[in-house]
Amino acid sequence: MDLILDVGNTNIVIGVYNNDKLLHLWRYATSNVSTSDVFGLFIDNLLTRWDIDSKKIQHVIISSVAPNVMHSLENSILKYFNITPIIANCTMSSNISLDVFEDPNFLGVDRYVNCIAGFNKYGGNAIIIDFGTATTYDVIDKNGNFVTGITSPGIKISADALSQKASLLGTFQISKPESFIPTNTLESLQVGLIYGQIGQTEYIVNKIKKELNKPDMKVIVTGGLSSIISDGTDIIDFVDTTLTLDGIKLLLDENK
Repeated sequence: MDLILDVGNTNIVIGVYNNDKLLHLWRYATSNVSTSDVFGLFIDNLLTRWDIDSKKIQHVIISSVAPNVMHSLENSILKYFNITPIIANCTMSSNISLDVFEDPNFLGVDRYVNCIAGFNKYGGNAIIIDFGTATTYDVIDKNGNFVTGITSPGIKISADALSQKASLLGTFQISKPESFIPTNTLESLQVGLIYGQIGQTEYIVNKIKKELNKPDMKVIVTGGLSSIISDGTDIIDFVDTTLTLDGIKLLLDENK
């Protein structure tokens, strides 16, 4: 079995695969990682709770965009699993070409593994969107060549900025409003955030298709808010909430 860690700025997604099958998936707040013991015990308890023998874990791979927690994470794997984890990066072998970059790691490993999974699961000629801390749009052609990428502030970043800069608004839950015509402050914020993101998504996707003269490109989305966004538009072809984990697993299989 393989243990897969997708370390984002907000959450750490933890997955256990038996061959190609994802057995379980958990989320852990990145901010909670303080020491190797805290994180190591957390994972060990998860595996025990779900009757997974930690001694059967053969490989561990970490894909991270949060370098400040990596020392604790790496040490936790060494200490509690006696395994040296593989640290994913964009120079590792895959069927995605990043020749557009002088330094492939400029892209970000999270986006690289999204492209790997998108290409392997759905084929090329695709736009892959990740609604995470940032919202990212990555384009791969029919042969798996990376074409271009676009980055914009994510919904949570926008919500946090509103809360911090407009103190009377306070914190609020990000969810899809029942009506597009708000009748209170909370609904007003939700309409602006959710439908603003939907409008941005439709505009950028249509613009990419037009600029590349590829109107038939597939649109694949992932990330915690992907289901909410996809419910409000017909421009999305596939919603895949495990895309990033699957991409890390594919990268592990190619390089272990």
